[in-house]
Amino acid sequence: MKTMEYSIEIDASKDRVWETLWEEATFRDWSGIIDEGTYMKGEMKEGSEVEFISSVSGYGVTSIVEKLQPEEFVSFRHRADTKETGQQTREKEWTGGVESYHLAENNGKITLTVKTDVPKEQEALFNERFPKALMRIKALAEQDIR
Repeated sequence: MKTMEYSIEIDASKDRVWETLWEEATFRDWSGIIDEGTYMKGEMKEGSEVEFISSVSGYGVTSIVEKLQPEEFVSFRHRADTKETGQQTREKEWTGGVESYHLAENNGKITLTVKTDVPKEQEALFNERFPKALMRIKALAEQDIR
């Protein structure tokens, strides 16, 4: 796996960006750009298990929330590749990888930086889709900001 990094500057508060990342409706909106129909199942709490699953393909990954500082940072360790909405394990394409989201404030704007371990065969796909997902996060977070 290769660690890939993506970032974007967002003109919104940290809490607004954090909500955009992890509230169900907005999460489904932006994450669906990366893998259609993706949703998150589980509790966003340090030490908890969460699943990121595609409702379209049924494939996903089961992860542990390794570190969580709300509105600042979250890190997931991918424990198992799953299929059939988390009911079975599959090949270990993503197992062991880490994915993190970091929010930093600078001059009233937020820089969102995402680092993710990506299997070699998925690198081109992520380089195509992840920047589009970040643009969607930006658009959603900046909506109706007054």
